[in-house]
Amino acid sequence: MSNSFSIISALVATLIWGTAFIAQDTGMDNIGPLTFNASRFFLGFIAVLPFALFFEGKKIIKEIKLNKKNFIRLLTVMSASIFLGTSLQQVALQYTNVANAAFFTGFYVLFVPILLYFIYSKKVHWSIWPSIAIYFVGAYLLSNIFNTKIMLGDGLIILCSFFWAVHIIFVGKFMEIFDIPIFFSAVQAFIVGILSILFAYLFEEINFSKIFLERSSIIYAGVLSGGIAFTLQMFAQRNIEEAPAAIIYSLEAVFAALAAWIILNQILQIHDIIGCILIFMAILFSQLVPIIKKS
Repeated sequence: MSNSFSIISALVATLIWGTAFIAQDTGMDNIGPLTFNASRFFLGFIAVLPFALFFEGKKIIKEIKLNKKNFIRLLTVMSASIFLGTSLQQVALQYTNVANAAFFTGFYVLFVPILLYFIYSKKVHWSIWPSIAIYFVGAYLLSNIFNTKIMLGDGLIILCSFFWAVHIIFVGKFMEIFDIPIFFSAVQAFIVGILSILFAYLFEEINFSKIFLERSSIIYAGVLSGGIAFTLQMFAQRNIEEAPAAIIYSLEAVFAALAAWIILNQILQIHDIIGCILIFMAILFSQLVPIIKKS
């Protein structure tokens, strides 16, 4: 699989995640965050499983048997990190706005290289650090955070971004060992759905008629974000290292702003446009500098 396909997969996944912020926010008008999460991930599982069985059915058992302990370990860590990341993000959206959520979620671009060093003693290419700095300036301008107060939701989003960073790192490790990305994505979605529904029963009132009222948001956030985007992430990180991948994923802040502009009629100001350009520059810098140096 080519590096170009991996970059395209990362960009498409990022586009879906960025635009899904709108669905995640509007999808809680009638139901709680955990109920929303359970619905979207069960739908994501249903959407992805047929493709997993069709394309990977013959090698699923063989791949798992080759390294069963590692499969279970990675599945546990990655499912838990997605559950915690998405749950915190959904709860946070009740206390903060979409712009702030997109900005603070992007903190994983900082957490990923730090965690890589502490977990695997792995140093990242020097271009990652200026890329992170450029990203934060761009995201700061894009988020309009200088016009809002730091809210409870923002703290939850920062914590959520830590779990996203953990997930990004272990996706890279999974793809180094196994070759069943679609099946893994489906099972991962199922486990997150199970965890979400268990906690929803404890802390929320589950009403199926109210869930049906949010069907549009659940379908978008479920099939596209919870299913297809997380599958594309697996393919993306087959050829892209964790830290550069995190920089690409940070483009979701731009896509979230564009979605808010198109869907919610939130006009982009000049500082928003400059922020978008800076984030795009950060991505180009992180991807092109290592290639130019090799050449």
